[in-house]
Amino acid sequence: MPSTAAAPYAGVFPIAPTPFSDSGDLDLEGMRRVLDCMVDQGVDGICILANYSEQFLLSDEERDVLLDLCLTHVAGRVPVIVTCSHFSTRVAEAAPLPIMVQDAPLSGVTLSVPLLARLARAVPQLRYFKIEVAQAADKLRALIEAGGNTIAGPFDGEESITLMADLDAGATGTMPSALLPDLIRPVLVHHRAGRRAEAAAAYARILPLINFENRQCGLRATKAVMAEGGVIKSEAVRHPLQSLHPATRAGLLELARALDPVALRWGK
Repeated sequence: MPSTAAAPYAGVFPIAPTPFSDSGDLDLEGMRRVLDCMVDQGVDGICILANYSEQFLLSDEERDVLLDLCLTHVAGRVPVIVTCSHFSTRVAEAAPLPIMVQDAPLSGVTLSVPLLARLARAVPQLRYFKIEVAQAADKLRALIEAGGNTIAGPFDGEESITLMADLDAGATGTMPSALLPDLIRPVLVHHRAGRRAEAAAAYARILPLINFENRQCGLRATKAVMAEGGVIKSEAVRHPLQSLHPATRAGLLELARALDPVALRWGK
């Protein structure tokens, strides 16, 4: 990540999936292809080892292997955000790098706006916030008001399913999956340029696919589309996750084919 003095991160920073072989082993060549595909999707940055990367099913050794591979292979083509799950802000003392806090219900911890704003003031590197809770737009708006210029990068997440409301609330970036970032990016570009009607139209076009991903598939959607598009050889997930039902997979691909995202044709 850049120094805190650099231009703030903004735009589309999707989550890289972690490809496995059918036997469940890491597919390292597939990981390289995923990263290359994401760069070709025109992303503004890449996030690795996140929940949508199945980080909770990786060993510490596998995390180390993937971290080294991803940073080496991306080689500065785009910024890379590395997920580091930790219980203490003392992790901020480990390196002088910008930090993003993920505020998500999966953690089971409620992070209030006053707490987040206080953290931003107390921890110099903490400048980015990924807000993916119910009524995310309201929380983003309140956080930006409470934190002022200490909030360099208010992001949303959750597959960008509330993106328009969050952009209207002041979000400057989004962290979706790697399924269709090439189609999400125009929404941000239009909105940033003040073309809200065009942003809304672009978003309305892709929202059925985003909704299907969010409500029916979860992280398996990106793997299914990337496997169909020749990016990866297998869409396998690790236990206790299960493969998509064939009917669900068919519904996903029907919506994806109508939009023709890069991931669906990158390897063909």
